[in-house]
Parts: sequence; C-alpha cells; structure tokens
Amino acid sequence: MARKRKGRDISGWLVIDKPAGMTSTAVVNKVRWALQAKKAGHAGTLDPEATGVLAVALGEATKTVPYITDALKAYRFVVKLGQATNTDDAEGEVIASSDLRPSDDEIKEALSQFIGEIQQVPPQFSAVKIDGERAYKRARDGEEMDIAARPLWVEELLLTDRPDADHVELEMTCGKGGYVRSIARDLGKALGCHGHVLRLRRIWSGPFDAEDGLSIEDVDAMAHAPELDSHIQPLETGLCDLPELPCTPEGATRLRNGNPGMVIASNVEYGDEAWASLDGRAVAVGVFKAGELHPSRVFNTV
Repeated sequence: MARKRKGRDISGWLVIDKPAGMTSTAVVNKVRWALQAKKAGHAGTLDPEATGVLAVALGEATKTVPYITDALKAYRFVVKLGQATNTDDAEGEVIASSDLRPSDDEIKEALSQFIGEIQQVPPQFSAVKIDGERAYKRARDGEEMDIAARPLWVEELLLTDRPDADHVELEMTCGKGGYVRSIARDLGKALGCHGHVLRLRRIWSGPFDAEDGLSIEDVDAMAHAPELDSHIQPLETGLCDLPELPCTPEGATRLRNGNPGMVIASNVEYGDEAWASLDGRAVAVGVFKAGELHPSRVFNTV
C-alpha cells in the first residue's frame, strides 16, 4: 500500500520573489515546509543566480501549472559585453573576449533580429536532455554538445539602459522555453563583441508580478502561521488566460466524476479549451463541445 503523503490539503498560488543563490526547488521546499502543504510545485525554473517571480503552486493548483508555464513572461537583465563564457553567464569561465564595443544604435538594430518567432539554441549548461542526460551534466565533464535549435516567441526586446560601454540593460517579453543566457550570447555574436548575462530578474510571469512576491525572509517569519495563508492566491488565478464557463450544480457533479457537463457558454467556440466554474470556484478544465465541457483536468477542492 502506498504511504499517504503528510501535510495540509491546501490549494492556491504563493508568489515568491526569489533571491539570488537559491534554486527553484529549494524555494518550493521552503514554501511547502512553511505552509505544511501536502503538495507543491513551481511554474518555470529560474537559474540559481537569477531573481524575481517564482510562482509556487499548492495542492490542486499544481494542475494549472502548464497554463502559467505557457503564458508570456518578462525578464530584465544586464549583458556584459566583450566576454563570452562557457555557461553564458557570470558563473562560467571566460572562453573568448573582444575590445570592440558597439554603439547604442548598433545594439538596437541587432536586437530586431531577436523579435518574433526565432530559433534559439539552449546553453551548453542547461537542463535540456541530450540522449536522455541533462546537458549541464555532460558539459561539466568537458563535453561540447551539438544542441538543436528550438522555436521561441519573443514579443518584445528593448534596450532600457546603457550605464557604460561594457554593460547593456535589456527587457524581454517572451513565451515558453526562452533562455535569456542564449539571447545574451547570440546578441554578443551578432555584434561581434561577445557577451554574457551578468544579472537576470524575472519581473512578471503570466498574472504574477515580482513586486507582489514575498521574500524568503517573509516566508520564514510567517512560517506555520495563519498570516502566511492570507497571501495565497486562488488556484483560479492560474486559469486567467482561459475562458470561464459557469455550470449548474448538476453539471459540476458530472464534471467532477470525469463526465461531460453542461455549461453556459457565450464567448467560446466548438473545440476551445476552457474551465468550468460553480460559484466562481474551478470545477474542471476541458474542451467545449455542443454546450458541454469535456474535462481533461478535474479539481478536487470541495
């Protein structure tokens, strides 16, 4: 018999402003401990040295993680010009350098090639799998891999500051799977001067903003106290990009049992993905067909 997981049945989202030097997994473990939660996960890994919004899903909210992962997100980062590193950030070894320093206009012109649907090669030190093994593990052994390019949607990429000749501050809004380190590396190549990420901050992700996030110190101070619960956002926040379809109590019962349920639809078409609600609470996510929602995920929050 499987051992029952200990902890509170608590569902929702807790937004953390992740500090530098802490892994995303460590943040999730800290939140789970502080809330004594049975289940927790995060929506999108941040590198250990990166800071900013890390949305932690609790309980049934973990079923909405894919919708936050797929949502647009924004990063503010500083690129150090003149040096390439083997990790594409400041943690790695310098592997190439240049005395060339482009002008602001040259940088702005180069940024245009990284906007829209682009093809991006992940860093050698990344979590992508090569023949079943994480790339960073093979890179640590000194192996240089041929990593296939992946599509990335970049909504916006702006030069926001140029404090000196060696540093450029940029802001990028992009879709799922973007590597800021790859942007810095490829921008340096395009400018002919090399480059790597010096500092990185995720300023928002989907509906979650870093300015609204708790610090790790806040989490420690409020651990095991009702005050921390008051900062939890409802699991429905993770469904903000999907249309909401109210249902009847009878429809909710059918949906919770995994069957199609009647919903009231006005802004969706046949085959659209949506979520059903009863009194504002999420019941299920699924596909709308002929007046019914066919569930793919059911929420057990009652």
